[in-house]
Amino acid sequence: MRIKGEIFPQEEEMEEEKEEGKSSPLSLQQPQKVVVVGYALTPKKKKSFLQPKLEVLARSKGILFVAIDLNRPLSDQGPFDIVLHKLSGNDWCKVIEDYRNKHPEVAVLDAPEAIQQLQNRQSMLQDVADLELSDTHGKVCVPRQMVIDDNPSSIPHEVSNAGLRMPLVAKPLIVDGTAKSHELFLAYDQFSLSELEPPLLLQEFVNHGGVLFKIYIVGEAIKVVRRFSLPNVSKRELSKVAGVFRFPRVSSASASADDADLDPLVAELPPRPLLEKLAMELRHRLGLRLFNIDMIRQHGSRDIFYVIDINYFPGNYYFTMIYLLQFCVIQALIASGYGKLPDYEHIFTDFLLSTVQSRCKKRPSI
Repeated sequence: MRIKGEIFPQEEEMEEEKEEGKSSPLSLQQPQKVVVVGYALTPKKKKSFLQPKLEVLARSKGILFVAIDLNRPLSDQGPFDIVLHKLSGNDWCKVIEDYRNKHPEVAVLDAPEAIQQLQNRQSMLQDVADLELSDTHGKVCVPRQMVIDDNPSSIPHEVSNAGLRMPLVAKPLIVDGTAKSHELFLAYDQFSLSELEPPLLLQEFVNHGGVLFKIYIVGEAIKVVRRFSLPNVSKRELSKVAGVFRFPRVSSASASADDADLDPLVAELPPRPLLEKLAMELRHRLGLRLFNIDMIRQHGSRDIFYVIDINYFPGNYYFTMIYLLQFCVIQALIASGYGKLPDYEHIFTDFLLSTVQSRCKKRPSI
């Protein structure tokens, strides 16, 4: 069996025997180690992610997905090699933390305290701002932003004092998985912002040619897909338009811009070395292995990028990955690379296997 690019002895022996025209006796064959992945997902998340194609491939690689019964103690279930979860709430966080303490040998994807960083739109971008990432391949920034905790009538005054430039993107401060927490608004004047309900994050809108890059991180792998976004706002438009307008999310595959006839300067993907450095730093700083980054390129620039959002284990991972892998060159999960472009199921199952293998290597020998 191959895990993370290594050939295990039994596989090497079998391959040698095949070359010599021999067959390996059944009594000498080692049974495949089954990797058990316990999952605790919302019904919506399970439907979008745990597709039959993924489960079939997982079984062929010795990976078994088992639903966690939320009505039973987690420690009474399993044994698991990996626990994959996307549930919220203090009670669930306590369950997971208790389980991690009692079962350090199990890989939990990911730690609740790490995930919680991404539930606040102010803290989620702090690590990007602290990076001050700039090299020969480009510069990664965060838009100027501020938090409004309460009193919507004070927003115009606070925006003026902060010196934020219009237009502004307004987002709910807390991301809790509800539809309301994903509502986005574009405000052309500061007075209209008083119509919105705090707590809010106000973020300067950066013209970016109407294209957003969604960067998916799966362990060591990086995938990039283009999405249509809001068009540029001209000074003339800003002087003539007032009010605050709700705009749709751009995360769905239907908003894909990969087949569109775009200006090459707008459509060009961010430099691979820059993304690798950003992903490596954020994996370390956030302590997460499954997340995606929303990035835009400043219009008129080739190498100035802004991170505007980070999401944990987004709900459309499955469908987006299937789509984007037709177009994007990927970084392999292992240093030696793959001979051909794998699809999403291969990426995720290899990630699960490599996660188990890495934990096995860390265990002290007895």
